[in-house]
Amino acid sequence: MQKIRDERLTLKNLNNIRIAYIIQTLGIIGILGYDLATKGMSGMTNNPLWVVFIITTTLSAYLSMTISVEHESKKSSPKKGLKISLLVLVLICLAIGIIISLVDGFNMMNGLLLPGIILLCGVIPIYYIYHLRNKRNADLEDD
Repeated sequence: MQKIRDERLTLKNLNNIRIAYIIQTLGIIGILGYDLATKGMSGMTNNPLWVVFIITTTLSAYLSMTISVEHESKKSSPKKGLKISLLVLVLICLAIGIIISLVDGFNMMNGLLLPGIILLCGVIPIYYIYHLRNKRNADLEDD
């Protein structure tokens, strides 16, 4: 099999892959929705398709971050964006922690645990975008 060299055919192939990914994702969502309706939330999360769905959406989000950083038109300060993003994330986590602590049935431990998980899950993509912006700025300076 020969490698595709024509850019139009390469773009068409990528569009076909994207359509197949969308149909596959809709199928997974449909199966998980059926499990949710028939078996409840625990039945849906016990399905192995749940893990596949979470992994593919996370991977898709990270790949989209790479494209969006490359598409940014103006040169921005990565440190400024990092500081603003971390500040907003910490404020959101504090608000969630306070609200959870005040709700009946939850205690202070729940008010620390959930915001801690959200903080950890938020810091990873924020640092990844910071790294991509630093790399892009270094590449622009080299050119």
